[in-house]
Amino acid sequence: MSNKILITGAIAAAITIAGVTSFDAEAKGKKIEKCYGIAKAAQNDCKAGPGTSCAGTSTKDGQKDAWMYAAKGSCTKIVGGSLTIEK
Repeated sequence: MSNKILITGAIAAAITIAGVTSFDAEAKGKKIEKCYGIAKAAQNDCKAGPGTSCAGTSTKDGQKDAWMYAAKGSCTKIVGGSLTIEK
């Protein structure tokens, strides 16, 4: 039972890492863009201003300096979404 849990955990970690890697590759290919102000608390994709360190550290919904990746061209169509940090 213990080995099955370890193997399942390792597979899940590998899938997560592969997903992040392909997501970053898409961003570099310009299929997605950083969209500020749309992340829910603790759901941002990377650093979100003072008091945060990286992904998942935004402190409130719609935090203006927190960003998430969004499909290119969709950010400004999302309520609160901006391609730049709004003060």
